[in-house]
Order: sequence, then C-alpha cells, then structure tokens
Amino acid sequence: MVDFPPLRHAIVRPALRKGTEAMKATAIFLILTLLLGLSSCAHPNSLSSSSSAPPVTGGGQWEQTPISSDCSAFCTVETTVDLSDCFQGINGCAVVYSPCDQQLWFYQESLCRQQVSPFSTFKIISALLGLEAGVIKDETSTLDYNGTQYANSAWNDNLTLAQAFSSSCIWYFRQVIDAVGPEVVQQALDTLSYGNCDISQCEGSGINQPENLNGFWLDSSLRISPLEQVQALASIFEGNSPFSSSAVDLVSHLMLVEENGTQSIYGKTGTGRVNGQDVNGWFIGFVENADNTYFFASNIQYQKHATGKKASEITLSVLSDLNIWR
Repeated sequence: MVDFPPLRHAIVRPALRKGTEAMKATAIFLILTLLLGLSSCAHPNSLSSSSSAPPVTGGGQWEQTPISSDCSAFCTVETTVDLSDCFQGINGCAVVYSPCDQQLWFYQESLCRQQVSPFSTFKIISALLGLEAGVIKDETSTLDYNGTQYANSAWNDNLTLAQAFSSSCIWYFRQVIDAVGPEVVQQALDTLSYGNCDISQCEGSGINQPENLNGFWLDSSLRISPLEQVQALASIFEGNSPFSSSAVDLVSHLMLVEENGTQSIYGKTGTGRVNGQDVNGWFIGFVENADNTYFFASNIQYQKHATGKKASEITLSVLSDLNIWR
C-alpha cells in the first residue's frame, strides 16, 4: 500500500478564535461539514441511478448546463503519489477519483492534465449515444459487414454491439456515430465537457485505411486529458448526465472486466497506432465495491508497445498499490 505524502490541497478549517462564541461557531461548522460528508456518501454510487435531466434522443437537444471541467468543482482534496514502480520506466500518468471521499490521487499530474486523442476509449460515449438515439437497441444489435478484409479478423463479419465493443471494432462505431449525426454528438460532448469537444474533423485524419477506420476520436481533432476522462466517467456512472439509466447500465455491463465476489472492475482500453507503431495506450474505467466507487484513467506514451493492454496491466498495479483493487 502506498504511503501518501502530505496533501497539497486540504479541506480548509476556520481559524480558532478566543471566547465562547468562537468555539460555538467552530462546533457548528464542524457539524455541518460532517453532515455534508455523510450526505455525499448517502447513496453509494449505484450504476442504475438515473439522471433528473431528460435523455438525449436522435435529433434532440441536450437541455443541461455543461459539466464543469474545473477540478475544484468536484473535488476537495488532491494527493500526489509516487507510482513509478508500477510504470517501470514507461512515460505515463494515472489519476484516480473517489466521489464519496471527494479525493483525487495523481501520478504525474501535469500529464494527467494534458489532452491527447481518446482513441478507442471513446467507444463508451459512442455506445451511449447510439443507444439513446435508437441507432442500436441492446447488446445484440447487429450492423452489417461490408466485405472488406480487415487486418483484425474479428471485424470481418456482421457484429453485435457486444462483439464490436469487445473487439474494439472501428467500422461498427463509425457507423453508429455517423447515424447519430454530428449535431447530437456535439451537443453531448459540450454537455459532458468532454475534453476540447472538437469534432471538426468528422472524417478523421486518415491515419488508417480504409476510410471507414477513421474518425475525429482517432488521432484527430478530439482531445481529452486523463483527468477529464475521469470527470466524464464520474458524471455518467454517478447518474449526473442526460444518459438514461438503462443505457448506462447496458454499457457498464459491456465494460465489465473482472469481478471477484466483493469487487468489480469495469474498463475500456484504447491504443493509438501511428506509422505502424503503438505510441499511445489508454485504460479508463472504475472499480466498484460495497462501500465506494473509484474512477480511474491511465495513459502511457512511448515510441512503441504503448498499447491499451499494457496500460491496463499498469493500471491494475496502480489500483493494487493504492489498496483499491485487491
């Protein structure tokens, strides 16, 4: 277990003053602080919690104030931890967030705030948008294969949503996003404050062949930081986004990686391949137990072998060191 260094940003207590009235004021403040703390944990992070805002529908409007991308808006305590042993010399970062404790843990904080392409981690958003718009209905929703021979043989067939999510099939989710339409996608990203919210390169940057293996989320216009990934995940899976509880529950089921009886870990990898080399690896998601939910995002960048699989291995080590995943 990691020994945390002193907190850089701690909850501010009022200075004590002499006299009975000062003592009373301080006591009242502490009681209110305790009550607020209990309130934040009163509903333990249910994945099935629904938002009070209306869900988005195909061609509809997102009638909700954008979620703040300011860390201080959702966190009271930040802690920097040394997780270099987990990364073993690989350039990367990790951020973990506990809504119940209102706490963030950073490794390489500056990198955690740096925006990069989300790559296949964006399939979480794509699936939610497709479900809300009615482009896809459930895990069995099948899209037709066009006969192209892709390097990934798992993509060379008609695929269900479950199969496409598991194999991270680009052509499937490109069809979904195209069917949802740029206007609804833009409204959703603006509401979520999802990174730079830039989908201007709808056709992508052309890093892959054929054309339908490109998109704004693949080394193109859309960028997001690991910290912003965690903020978006917490908003969605804590029930504070316009996505319906049924869509969120279904996508969380698709994201399930492992459960051990007392804990479950959900996640999605992403791998950025440029010029034939895997240079950017993501793993984002959350750990759920009986008492708490911890949201995480890890990103690694290297000249080669920086894959989502490698990022997931590092993340499991990080969560183990933080005594979150056992």
